[in-house]
Amino acid sequence: MNAGGTVLGLLGPVRGLWPQKVRTRLTLLYAALFFLSGSVLLGLSYGLVASNLPTRPPASMTFSSQEVSLLHACASLGATVPQGSEAGPGSPKPAFGCKQVEGVYYAGTAAGMQQQRQQTLDNLLSFWLVGLGLMTVASGGLGWFMSGRVLRPVRVITETARRASEQHLGERLAMTGAKDELKELADTFDDMLERLDAAFTTQRRFVADASHELRTPLTVMRTAIDVTLAKPSPSARQLTDMAVRVRRSIDRAETMIEGLLTLAVSDQGKLSSEFTDLATWAEDAIDATVPEIERLDLRVDTELYPAETTGDPLLLERMTRNLVENAVRHNKPGGWISLRTGSRDGAVYLDIANSGPLVPDDVVASLFEPFRRMGARTGVRDGVGLGLSIARSVAIAHGATVTARSRPAGGLDISVVIPRDPYAARPGPADGYHLALTGGEA
Repeated sequence: MNAGGTVLGLLGPVRGLWPQKVRTRLTLLYAALFFLSGSVLLGLSYGLVASNLPTRPPASMTFSSQEVSLLHACASLGATVPQGSEAGPGSPKPAFGCKQVEGVYYAGTAAGMQQQRQQTLDNLLSFWLVGLGLMTVASGGLGWFMSGRVLRPVRVITETARRASEQHLGERLAMTGAKDELKELADTFDDMLERLDAAFTTQRRFVADASHELRTPLTVMRTAIDVTLAKPSPSARQLTDMAVRVRRSIDRAETMIEGLLTLAVSDQGKLSSEFTDLATWAEDAIDATVPEIERLDLRVDTELYPAETTGDPLLLERMTRNLVENAVRHNKPGGWISLRTGSRDGAVYLDIANSGPLVPDDVVASLFEPFRRMGARTGVRDGVGLGLSIARSVAIAHGATVTARSRPAGGLDISVVIPRDPYAARPGPADGYHLALTGGEA
C-alpha cells in the first residue's frame, strides 16, 4: 500500500505536466509516434548502410599498372643486396623489401577506407538526425492542423451543449458529411436534445394542467364556504349543502392526487414482479361499475379467458379499471361494452370496445395525454382526465403495445398486448411504447 502510494505520488507531478487539451495531446502523440517510427527506420537504414561499407581492403588485392611497376622496381632494388650482407657506405640502400612495401600499402589503404567509411556514416547520421528533427516538427504542425479539423464537430457539440438549457433546447447540430463516429455522436446528441425538449415541454404542460385542475376544486370549496359565511345566519340546510359541495370537491382533489401519484410511480418504472391475471382484474372492474352500467342501461359482452402474466398487480388492476371506467363513463344510454381477455402469440391481451359519441381521428392521440377530456365535444365532464394517461403509463412500464382506434359509429376500440415476461421485453428510455391511433372499423 505504501509502495503504491509512493508511485502515485511520483506520477502526480508528471500527470500534472500532461496537457489538458485533447488537440494538444493528439499533436504530441502524432509527433511522438512519428519520431519513434522515424528513429526505428533510420536505425535500420544506418545499420544496413554500415554493414555494407567495407572496413578493410580484401586479402587478395588487385593492383593497377603503376602499382605493379612500383612493386617490380622495389623487387629489383631488393635483389642488389644479397641476403645477410650489409650495405657499404657508398652502396644504395633499398627502403624495404617487396613484402614490406606491400604490407605498408595494404595498411595505408585499410586506414584510408576506415576513415572514409567513418566520415560517410557520420555525415549520413548528421543529415538523418537533422531531417528527423525537421520532419518531427512538421508532423507536429500537420497533426495540430488535422486534429483541429477532426475535433471541430466536437467543439460544435460542446458549444451547443453549453448553450442548451431548459429554455433553449430547440437548437440542433444537423451535421452533414460522412457517416463516421463523429456524425453518429452528433446525431445521438440531436436525438437527446429532441427527447429533452419533448420531456420539458410535456412536463411544463403537465404542471400547468395539474395546477389548473387542482385549483378548480379549491375554488369550488372556497366559493361554497364564502357564500355560506356571507349569510347573516346560515341555516342547517345551507350548512349541509356547503358541506356536501366541499366533500365532493375534496373527493375530486383526492382522486386527482391519487391518480398523479399512480402516474408518477408507473413513470418511474419501479415495479414489483408478481404473477397476476388480467381476466381477474377485468371481472372486478366490471363488478365495480355495475351501478353506472345499470344507470345507463348498458349491454356488457364479456369473454374473459385467462391472461396470466408477470407484473405489478396494483398497477395492472388500476390500468384495467381505468379502461373499463372510461368505456362506461363515455358511453351513451342503451349502449354496449365489449371486453375480451386471453393469450396469443406468447403474450396476453385485453381488448375493450364501447359505443358512445363520435371521436374524431385527430383527437384520439390527445385522449392519452394527462388532463385531456372529450367534455367539450361529448358533454361528459365527469372525471379528472387521468384515466387513459395512467393506463398508457402502466402499459409503457410493462413493455406493452397499445392500440387505439375510433369507431365510425362512435366510441373507441382499445387493445393492450403485454408480453408474458414484460421485464425482458420492457422498452428502454429511448424506445418508448407503441401506440397506434387510427380511425375506421375495429
